[in-house]
Amino acid sequence: MGNLRFTAIKKISENAISYDVKASEKVSSIFNENVFTLKTARHYLTDEAYKSLVASTMGGKKIDRSMGNNIANGLKAWAEEKGVTHFTHWFQPLTGLSAEKHDSFFTLKGDGTPIQEFEGAALIQQEPDASSFPSGGLRATFEARGYTAWDPSSPAFIMEIGEGKTLCIPTIFVSYTGESLDTKTPLLKAVVALDKAAVEVCQYFDKNISKVNATLGWEQEYFLVDAGLATARPDLVLTGRTVFGHAPAKGQQLEDHYFGAIPERVYAFMRDFEKESYKLGIPLRTRHNEVAPAQFECAPIYEEINLAVDHNTLLMDVMNRVAKRHNLLVLLHEKPFAGINGSGKHNNWSMSTDTGVNLLAPGKTPKTNLMFLTFFVNTIKAVHDYSELIRASIASAGNDHRLGANEAPPAIISIFIGKYLTNVLNQVEQRVGGNFDETDEALLKLDIHKSIPELMLDNTDRNRTSPFAFTGNKFEFRAVGSSANCAGPMTVLNTVMAETLKNFKIEVDGLIEKGEKKEIAIMQTIQKYIVESKKVLFEGDGYSEEWEKEAAKRGLPNVKSTPLALDAYTAEKAKKLFEDNHIYNHLELEARHEIMLEAYIKKVQIEARVMGDLATTIIIPAALKYQNLLIENINGIKNAGLPANLYDSQIAIVKKVSEHINSISTNVEAMIEARKKTNDLSNSRDKAIAYCDNVKEKYFDVIRYHADKLELLIDDSSWPLPKYRELLFLR
Repeated sequence: MGNLRFTAIKKISENAISYDVKASEKVSSIFNENVFTLKTARHYLTDEAYKSLVASTMGGKKIDRSMGNNIANGLKAWAEEKGVTHFTHWFQPLTGLSAEKHDSFFTLKGDGTPIQEFEGAALIQQEPDASSFPSGGLRATFEARGYTAWDPSSPAFIMEIGEGKTLCIPTIFVSYTGESLDTKTPLLKAVVALDKAAVEVCQYFDKNISKVNATLGWEQEYFLVDAGLATARPDLVLTGRTVFGHAPAKGQQLEDHYFGAIPERVYAFMRDFEKESYKLGIPLRTRHNEVAPAQFECAPIYEEINLAVDHNTLLMDVMNRVAKRHNLLVLLHEKPFAGINGSGKHNNWSMSTDTGVNLLAPGKTPKTNLMFLTFFVNTIKAVHDYSELIRASIASAGNDHRLGANEAPPAIISIFIGKYLTNVLNQVEQRVGGNFDETDEALLKLDIHKSIPELMLDNTDRNRTSPFAFTGNKFEFRAVGSSANCAGPMTVLNTVMAETLKNFKIEVDGLIEKGEKKEIAIMQTIQKYIVESKKVLFEGDGYSEEWEKEAAKRGLPNVKSTPLALDAYTAEKAKKLFEDNHIYNHLELEARHEIMLEAYIKKVQIEARVMGDLATTIIIPAALKYQNLLIENINGIKNAGLPANLYDSQIAIVKKVSEHINSISTNVEAMIEARKKTNDLSNSRDKAIAYCDNVKEKYFDVIRYHADKLELLIDDSSWPLPKYRELLFLR
């Protein structure tokens, strides 16, 4: 293991790593090159088939199965022209990753004649084995059947891996009995629910609005380290994070990495994966160094939410694959290194109408400003009412290391809106008894547009400690973890927003029926929502202990661990919410809860086993060897007849090494016993809590402390694991 460390360092120092990338092409010339866009489809489909595809893609209508063969033939013709030999239904099971099973276009006719074939039935539906994917009890091992079904709203694309090319068809994944087994199905349902509820509210302001799309712009943070160094770290290979490692003398304290010059090798990797992304239609726009050393970020132009989620999932695959060409490793874990910032995936969320209006952007007229305020306040109300569920949507073993660690938003869900909009809401709230008047220009007309420069200035200096911040024309959900599939938190956010808008309409309609004018009824309901949800608004430092105390006084939940946070999914409130909006039935919800608990258990279990293995087979042996060298040195000094005070320091080091070895050994043994007891528990929730409290919280930091102290004591040439200074700074 030690040889691996120094071999990797030598290779880097000799600049023996090639990272050549061909000259950049214009993005416009390669963008969507490998995507079956509607523009491309126009050249390969009949008019009837094209119209059917457009109606499905743009209007959500089901494609007539009679058109399936026509569309499939067009897809095959396009794909074969590009050298494609296989196709796959590309889906997102509950593993947190994407999945695919490749089938060849090649087949044999009854008489043995070889042909290339792709029928409509193969395009529209497939039957992958559902027993080996997480199902939370929905599928038994012997009940293997599941279905993937084509999602035309996300276009087919060609994935290039080496010399091979595969036609990928985005699909949903459901069980034989109809329950969803993926992340896409509930997201699509939540999008439909939000669309319906939002359109009905929009009708108060503009009868021409017939569709509302949720939009998403994600910001993907990641670490990039040399693959040779990473290979010499079993913890990085198996868990995605370092379970041991002392902080280097230089970390991020000089604040010199953020937005700094991008290292040449990293720059080559970025250009390479961006090119692959552009060909797949992923509209990447920015790249930069992030705060921590070896940490970077990329972000796209905003898209419709289902496509944005697909693109982010696809991007993570592309980044991992391209990194291997550059002998690099992408780390998407939320906290791969202790002592420096972890990584998030900020989800910038908004809603747009088919008339071109961003519902979270102030308008130019009193009517559009009132519409903005309506959706703005409804978002605040939704987050307030369902804060536990929103917290649960970003819960994971990895994100537990990051949330509230003075680098990321805390586990307390709060909203930052800035001083200008806070003042606007205060003015609305202060109207006692909802005493609004149509001539009250200051409130009813809400002439926010004239103050946009002030509004934008206020929100540019945004609160990075807030988990949910308004940033001018969108809300930024900053607490999402870097390895997460965006579909989970976005399904929850769209659903709670749909429910809140439905209730808003019921309340406004009730006031109108009682004789209030529409605008007054809207303002009175907005005022009521502000009063009911204002405690979730917070403008201060979310990292501070004072905020924890203040949040407790306000009654805001602060659930710090994943096992407890996930309880929100099975609360009666959540069951009613999801069933009323046709997102999950109670069986699906219970299954998801079980799957997320199992994922947490397995990840902590793996980390505990890796920690024990590294400690007992790598770290302690290295420490014993060094200790023996010191003892030999001491004995040599003694035998030379030199006075004892000349080897006091060596004796002190031997003593320290012994103490750390003993502490590591004792705690590893205790952790193993705790793990065995925990594994005997049959209830997943109890087991997850036990892994959190009795294994992770009780032993991880203790064992790490002593191992990291040994790293400081042992001769550098004898330390087998690549150190933080190498992982973070050598490229």
